[in-house]
Amino acid sequence: MKELKEYTIPFVGLKVGEHHFDYQIDNTFFKSFEYDEFNAVDVKIDLVLEKKSTLLELYFSATGVVNVNCDITNEPYNQDIDDKFKLVIKFGSEFNDDNEDILIIPHGEYEINVAQYIYELVILAVPVKRIHPGIEDGTLKSDILSKLEELSPNLDQKQKSSEEIDPRWNNLKKLLTDK
Repeated sequence: MKELKEYTIPFVGLKVGEHHFDYQIDNTFFKSFEYDEFNAVDVKIDLVLEKKSTLLELYFSATGVVNVNCDITNEPYNQDIDDKFKLVIKFGSEFNDDNEDILIIPHGEYEINVAQYIYELVILAVPVKRIHPGIEDGTLKSDILSKLEELSPNLDQKQKSSEEIDPRWNNLKKLLTDK
């Protein structure tokens, strides 16, 4: 990953209080991370940096749309993104990012790059299982879906298989009722 300069915030010159930053994320942002799971990206990041005397609080808010392929049919569709993330930045003797919600940076630092946090926010906002909304409501017509329905076991076959039970099992069932 190359460092994205436009996502670096020099906080040393900011006054105590809230500061707003807006970022428009597209495919070029994810190409710099060598991530190619999205067909298209249109996400707006609202970042509020609240500077306090001893720490910084960053409130990330991501809203928008990413175009991804369905896991079942491989059909592209637009997945809505709406997620939030809070990061606390404290100052300490050495860099420490072991805790996902608290970042400790050395006392001499004067800027923070938020690109990695934006990247993770958008990636984690997309559901693990991506299902086209047309599959859930039955409006999507696809060759893959029709083939899946054709190859799926029918309800009639399931009932027939349950009726064709080995007769020895029927004798065992009698033992349960002969109490």
